[in-house]
Amino acid sequence: MPRLSEVIAALEKLWPAERSESWDAVGTVVGEPDQQVSRVLFAVDPVQETVDEAVRLGADLLVTHHPLYLRGTTTVAASTFKGRVVHTLIKNDIALHVAHTNADTADPGVSDALAGALDLRVVGPLVPDPTDPTGRRGLGRVCALDHPVTVRELADRAAAALPATAQGIRVAGDADAVVRTVAVSGGSGDSLFGQVRAAGVDAFLTADLRHHPASEARAHPSSTPLALLDAAHWATEWPWCELAAAQLDEISDRHGWDLRVHVSTTVTDPWTSHTPSPGAPN
Repeated sequence: MPRLSEVIAALEKLWPAERSESWDAVGTVVGEPDQQVSRVLFAVDPVQETVDEAVRLGADLLVTHHPLYLRGTTTVAASTFKGRVVHTLIKNDIALHVAHTNADTADPGVSDALAGALDLRVVGPLVPDPTDPTGRRGLGRVCALDHPVTVRELADRAAAALPATAQGIRVAGDADAVVRTVAVSGGSGDSLFGQVRAAGVDAFLTADLRHHPASEARAHPSSTPLALLDAAHWATEWPWCELAAAQLDEISDRHGWDLRVHVSTTVTDPWTSHTPSPGAPN
């Protein structure tokens, strides 16, 4: 079995910490470098539900996309939500490692996994990383469909391919419009409308779209109307867990490690139900 430091070194090659945003908090949060690792769990959120899942599984390492402490803290008391997470991890000898914006822009990264879940062909990054000579790294992805579909069909595909959530898929635009090209961005994407417009795509699939940015994007004077597909934040990032687990499995096989890798299916989207308005459009 490998030591934690060896597994972390392999993960850092996939998602180097130096490629994270300056405001981000990535890397190892909890863990003894010399502890042995036999079982790893990937999840989106380092919340109590996924930590408890790691305990039940007997995992030695929990790898999450979202940070536990994105901002500074003065306490890890077990009486606090995040402090209880830390206490549970330490008591059960479970390490926690975070890959956030460094996984967003990786090749392959979060948006590659999202595109793959929807069977979209990646053409290139939506926001290229200027430090990447290959031009493959960056935020978001511009994708093509092998066969045109309608906006409604694309929304149905997303709803079927992504994990089920109370929100499902919200759509802005003509449901019968034809889609040949799509921009995707796992997680919150309404800061990327300028790049989406510049890409000239027919639709944009992301999460956390707010009223004003979405309204302005729809009203933008353009010869190409832009359809918006808004999924749950957690659902758009969950496919990365499967991608990351497969990457670690490959590394484990290459090194001859006795490592078992799992993906959490615990739904940690905060919204638990949805009641449509009477007479609301389908």
